[in-house]
Amino acid sequence: MNAEILAVGTEILLGDIVNTNAQYLSKELSSLGINVFFHTVVGDNENRLETALELAFSRSEIVITTGGLGPTYDDITKETAAKLLNIPLELNEQVLNTIKNYFSKAGKEMTVSNNKQAYFPQGATILYNECGTAPGFFIKKDNNILIMLPGPPNEMKSMFSLSAKPLLQKLSDGILVSCEVRLFGIGEASAEEKIAHLTKSKNPTLAPYAKQGEVLLRITAKANTKQQAIFLNDSMLQKVKKSVGKYIYGVNVSSLQEVLVDLLKEKKLKIAVAESCTAGLLAKRITEISGASQVFECGVVAYANSIKQSILKVNATTIKKYGAVSQQVAIQMAKGVKELANSDIGIGITGIAGPNGGTEEKPVGLVYVAIHSQNNTILVRNLLLGRGANDREYIRFVATSNALDMAIKELKNYN
Repeated sequence: MNAEILAVGTEILLGDIVNTNAQYLSKELSSLGINVFFHTVVGDNENRLETALELAFSRSEIVITTGGLGPTYDDITKETAAKLLNIPLELNEQVLNTIKNYFSKAGKEMTVSNNKQAYFPQGATILYNECGTAPGFFIKKDNNILIMLPGPPNEMKSMFSLSAKPLLQKLSDGILVSCEVRLFGIGEASAEEKIAHLTKSKNPTLAPYAKQGEVLLRITAKANTKQQAIFLNDSMLQKVKKSVGKYIYGVNVSSLQEVLVDLLKEKKLKIAVAESCTAGLLAKRITEISGASQVFECGVVAYANSIKQSILKVNATTIKKYGAVSQQVAIQMAKGVKELANSDIGIGITGIAGPNGGTEEKPVGLVYVAIHSQNNTILVRNLLLGRGANDREYIRFVATSNALDMAIKELKNYN
């Protein structure tokens, strides 16, 4: 079955809010084996909304709308759809009483305009709102299904999960299960070239997506049961590993930092970081993972050479001879923070994030990342990350991604 998601709200078109509802619904529908081919956004205008609904019904079996179910004059989604479908609206006394009770319990006065929220197309299945006053509905007309949900994400998610999803599950002819494979150290074009022969598969499918500094491969299988779909995905995953296995840092994980924190917990090790050009971003990424406090000792942001020397014990002679941006300084930063925190692993990062400060010898985007681990093992990466103007945030982010990747690879070698 094919579905279209139609978001109603001028505020979305103006950019005042982000349409996160469409992302949520697409994932949910995909898990039910329902294809989503179109996302549409239309403002609070009756004529344009009617045109959008008519087009949606012409190309999709299921149309799901979000927004426009409130009590105000510009909440016209329900009325416009009923007019288009030529179905009269009728008062639902049970819903009206529910709305009245909601206001009574909240100690608020119910306005006359709230009455309109209790009117629905004749024959519709009411979808009750556990988080607000605007109910939605499910109705089938000829070969089309219309589902109307409220706009606020918390209300929409609750209503879909509790009411709409069970109805759709009865209609689905299969389920889709996806598996996400995350790669680091290879570009999208190179990854796509290595897996090109696998992307021709129809079930499961394999598709690459470029992320900032990394690549995501999504494997998706359709089957009658979840177990069958997982089996198909696992078969494809093994083929992917043969093609790009050395770049895979995780399967069904959210980020490099998640993998790193999990590995540190598993091996009962501690980490500390010293950063110059990345200005604390590495520490931020590690500590945004729940439970990082078990493995993260400290982070030192050392821009000034005097701080590198006094806190991280970087040798002044080293800075004078090689410069603050050098692998020698990165190594001493990693060692210094490891000893400062008495951690198992220390990471040092120094570089030129730009847009100024670069030279012909040391251009913008030059970054050194060093790791000092157990048994005095030292690893260094010399990175050239500059791509052009205004790359400061990109350089910082990818530099920290390299640091995370290096730490992950080092930890995987630990017994």
